[in-house]
Amino acid sequence: MTKIVVTDYIEPDLKWEEDELGKLEGVEFEYHQLKFAPQDELIAAVRDADVIVVNMSPFPAEVIEALDNCKLIIRHGIGYDNVDPEACTRRGIRLANIPDYCATEVAEHAMALLLACVRKVMPGRKLLEDCSAAGNWDFTPLGKVFRFEGKTVGIVGCGRIGGRVYRMLGGFGVKRMVVDPYIDNRQMGALGITETYTLDEMLPQADFVTIHTPLNDETRGMFDEPQFKLMKETAYLINTARAGMIVTAALIKACKEGWIAGAGIDVYDQEPPPPDLELFDLPNVTLAPHMGWASEEAGWAIRVKILDDIRAYLRGEPPRYTVNEDVEEVLGGKAYRT
Repeated sequence: MTKIVVTDYIEPDLKWEEDELGKLEGVEFEYHQLKFAPQDELIAAVRDADVIVVNMSPFPAEVIEALDNCKLIIRHGIGYDNVDPEACTRRGIRLANIPDYCATEVAEHAMALLLACVRKVMPGRKLLEDCSAAGNWDFTPLGKVFRFEGKTVGIVGCGRIGGRVYRMLGGFGVKRMVVDPYIDNRQMGALGITETYTLDEMLPQADFVTIHTPLNDETRGMFDEPQFKLMKETAYLINTARAGMIVTAALIKACKEGWIAGAGIDVYDQEPPPPDLELFDLPNVTLAPHMGWASEEAGWAIRVKILDDIRAYLRGEPPRYTVNEDVEEVLGGKAYRT
């Protein structure tokens, strides 16, 4: 009997998964809502699981070390900062993610936030209400509005999502500057990129900067006061990746003191963010509720892809994407990647 446990989920229910897995022999399926559960309750639910699907429940080393049977943890999403990959490797557990289910949606959302900043959509709504109440137009509070065409956009990370943003920007007549030390010649050729830049080279030139990197030790806190001070006073920062790439206190200071023109933000250090988050009070910051992933199509795509990975496990095959590829050395096999 193979035991599969879902720790927490954002779908209305998991009846579809239950029905699909019910068609397979020798499968026991459980699902819970343990996102905010005490650690001992989480461990009790997953201790004897063979496969674990986790959305936002925290899986630090203490939880992973308590697992008796687990061979595969599937992160329901792209990022995996709530799971300790090194602890998974030590225990011979493959950690999989689903990096290809919502790349288009996140890229579109980044563009939406960027263009909302370009056209000052959120301040414009406030101006509309004020002018409606006054009975006359006064655009003075809006400040300067600049044409997007001819501007420079810096793309930090040019993988699945950043690459799509790069392509989407192609029709706007802007200069695109890519910061990605890991992009290879094949990817550059496919996108038509002829040159890449360091972050310090790009920041003083860009009118807009959009972040599309994973959160890890290399990227955590990469936007702090020194980086904001390199940016133009007319520049905007867009983040649809992970909040940890930006030091929030530094962003607030940069927006309040005019180091940059503003920001478009979809991700937060605490989610949902607390009501006293100072970003709520800044008129030059456009905020969204971490919905870059959201679409009907993506919602079903991730469910199908997770079931595909579970079926692969039951056939004795690896998942489509393994985060901790070094686990293969522990398991005595080769690294799998598609």
